[in-house]
Amino acid sequence: MEPSGRPARWYEGLTASHWIFLAVASAGWIFDVYEGQLFTIFKTPMLTELTGSKAAVDFQANIGFAAFLLGGALGGLVFGHLGDRFGRLRIMSATILVYSVFSALTYFVQEVWQVHALRFLVALGTGGEWAVAAALVAETFPTRARAAASGIFHASSVIGVGLAAVTDLVFVGRADSWRVGFLVGLLPALLVLWIRMSLREPERTTPKPETTESRGGVSELLWNPTWRSRALFGLGLAAVGLGTYWGIFAWGPELAKAAYAAGPSHASDRSAQSAGSMAYLLMNFTGGALGLLSFAPLANRLGRRGAFAFYHVGAGILAPITYLGGFPYATTLALLSLMAFFVLGMHAGYAIYFPELFPTRLRATGASVCFNLGRVLSAIIMVIRGTLYDWLGGMPQAAALISCLFWVGLVILWFMPETAGRELPE
Repeated sequence: MEPSGRPARWYEGLTASHWIFLAVASAGWIFDVYEGQLFTIFKTPMLTELTGSKAAVDFQANIGFAAFLLGGALGGLVFGHLGDRFGRLRIMSATILVYSVFSALTYFVQEVWQVHALRFLVALGTGGEWAVAAALVAETFPTRARAAASGIFHASSVIGVGLAAVTDLVFVGRADSWRVGFLVGLLPALLVLWIRMSLREPERTTPKPETTESRGGVSELLWNPTWRSRALFGLGLAAVGLGTYWGIFAWGPELAKAAYAAGPSHASDRSAQSAGSMAYLLMNFTGGALGLLSFAPLANRLGRRGAFAFYHVGAGILAPITYLGGFPYATTLALLSLMAFFVLGMHAGYAIYFPELFPTRLRATGASVCFNLGRVLSAIIMVIRGTLYDWLGGMPQAAALISCLFWVGLVILWFMPETAGRELPE
């Protein structure tokens, strides 16, 4: 408490070192997201050039996405364990180098299989970076500031989305735009130079000799019933959020384009494509960004489980209304942005909650099992959503059915512990 009697604000008393660690972790996550978005942006011109067929683009893109998900899962497990054994900063630097270098090597590819191999290798780094950086932020900040700092860390992902969009705009029109775009992906490697020259490993994250008999890793995580239970339920919680991202959020621009096309008239300066782009911008940079930043204060007020429940209920109600309502374009934009607050905003909770579930020797490994294996399970939604589209007769019906997963998330929360206000387990 302050002398005035009011509670101290979360940022009061923090030192320059706290902010530097947050900036470093966020920068690594920003470029992590940036590297992933490059493929989404450039996949059509890249795969068309390499295969010589527009018809093959969707099939090859799905292979690329699958390679990225598998690489992220493996990289998260390997680098998460290494981060628990050898310290956060050292391993986070290695992950940034991995995803930067292999992304830049995409400039030189001549065959489509080389793209898929590099997507796998890039994902080794991106999957490991999130887990190690999330653990670093959680361990660096005091208990009262931990949720806010971790929420800011994860919310910085929208900057990575924006940087990828800017890269596309800068190089649009060039015949080699996708090659140059991926070459720019080497720039995050400069962040490693800053990390290694400016920062020292925080004492709490340095492995201690007395803990060497407990090696950590996935084997210990799954052997201990307490940590195993938390990892499996956390994995399920992440799979709900990440699966609904692909099955609901990612369809938002398509819904906006359909609503625009169904309108009574079309302005001469607007196309269906721009209508979808507008929806994507609003979903990410208004509703989504606000939702990400709002999770931490709600988690401090309602508890971690309470905040997740609030977001799951909001998403579970709004998603079917948005997709099944048949609203005009302007209303659809507003609803998509509001829906994004809940659907995307809950993702900030993973960076706050997952590191709090595990002891120091298992923190990065456990967070990675939850988040990165959750990504793999979410890939099931990517596979079946097309089938649901055909079976149910359209995108709105498929998205509404997928929204039932939010209620599954509420059931999962019932079995998970509350960690708000508690010290991190040692």
